[in-house]
Amino acid sequence: MDDIADLFRLAADEAATYRTSLSDRAVADTPDLGRLRAALGGELPRQPTPADDVLRQLVTAAEPGVVHTAGPRFFGFVIGGALPAASAAEIVAAGWDQCAFNTVLSPAAIVVEERAGAWLKELLCLPAGASTGFVTGAQEANTVGLAAARHHVLSEAGWDVERDGLSGAPRVRVVASVERHATIDRSLRLLGFGDAVIESVHTDSNGAIDTHDLARVLEDGPGGPLIVCLQAGNVNTGACDDLRSACDIVHRHGGWAHVDGAFGLWASVSPRTRHLVHGLVLADSWGCDGHKWLNVPYDCGFVFCSRPAVHQAAASYAAAYLVGSGGVATAGADLTLQSSRRAHGFAVWAALRELGRDGVVELVDRCCQLARRFADALAAAGAEVANEVVLNQVLVSFGSDEDTDRVITAVQGGGVCWMGGTTWRGRRYMRISVSNWATTERDVDRSVAAILEASRSIGSVTS
Repeated sequence: MDDIADLFRLAADEAATYRTSLSDRAVADTPDLGRLRAALGGELPRQPTPADDVLRQLVTAAEPGVVHTAGPRFFGFVIGGALPAASAAEIVAAGWDQCAFNTVLSPAAIVVEERAGAWLKELLCLPAGASTGFVTGAQEANTVGLAAARHHVLSEAGWDVERDGLSGAPRVRVVASVERHATIDRSLRLLGFGDAVIESVHTDSNGAIDTHDLARVLEDGPGGPLIVCLQAGNVNTGACDDLRSACDIVHRHGGWAHVDGAFGLWASVSPRTRHLVHGLVLADSWGCDGHKWLNVPYDCGFVFCSRPAVHQAAASYAAAYLVGSGGVATAGADLTLQSSRRAHGFAVWAALRELGRDGVVELVDRCCQLARRFADALAAAGAEVANEVVLNQVLVSFGSDEDTDRVITAVQGGGVCWMGGTTWRGRRYMRISVSNWATTERDVDRSVAAILEASRSIGSVTS
């Protein structure tokens, strides 16, 4: 046991040394995959290796291939860097090694999900009676939410989809924005609908769904089972659909409204951004990420359902050997697609306790303010900001598509910060996402300077 204690202290020291160095590191180095494979490869040893040697070998071999996404100047995707308390809770949870299947296997893991789930619903302005599944991210959240939708609309039509499948079932209409996230399409494939089933709806200039076109699409199509996928937080622009109007339209047609709110759902926590998701409570299911704006470790997301019994019916299963499975829907495996579940809830509970309500609000507000700081500084220097910056997303062009891609490549190679590229409405843009709890105004200003230096080097911005 002394050896285990020393080993765990070594692991914690390595993790702490890394995390405290992030603000001074180049965000990403050009990877040498050949060297990385050589360092981590070779023949599997025949004989055991002492655990502390294994850990040291892993750190030495793997760290050159680690991208410093947890640091304050990684803006390439909507991902945060895990908060200190959340990271520490994750370390302890790894030591506890809990399977969060149900209260039989881990009472603490399930109860902490219940408590953290209640806090999340309060923060996100969701119904207190909604069920909460702790999932791996937005993909699973959307899949479970749409599975619940499938169950409900087909049950209303007299069809048991869990028993009889989709062959011979009433046709289900699935309607979504042309700017939906790709996880919606994959969820529909996984659920047996196929992505060709989607009836697309136009969007406005910033990427939010056009509710007039939504009404037209629903009026023009046949009656019967209906699922509509709405969005809080366009992946490129941050735009949020008019959820009140959209949900009213969907429900007038007897449909189920699912909201993909991977990061945009967090707009509801702040008085400054809550108007963007007005009407959120009217939906039937919601998906959200934790490892984005809440800044908890991977992999963590949430699915909420206004009808807990529907949620459980769509996701749960039972077996003679599984004591406590398939019971009352509260938390755990009955509400997710996992059985051997890592105990996500400990880190979420810790993050929420560390931040408190005011801290979550401040985190969202600050990231939005920093995104606007990016946009204002780059626009003042002559770059084109393509979107209305409503949340934490900024789209920037530096002239031609080719020049924009050259600037992105130069910035990524410079190491000061890391932004990705995207194609939106036929043009190439630098996509800046501000989600990290540790990002400061100084980080933004350093990053803007690096971007402008890269753009000047190719002659795309002159001021």
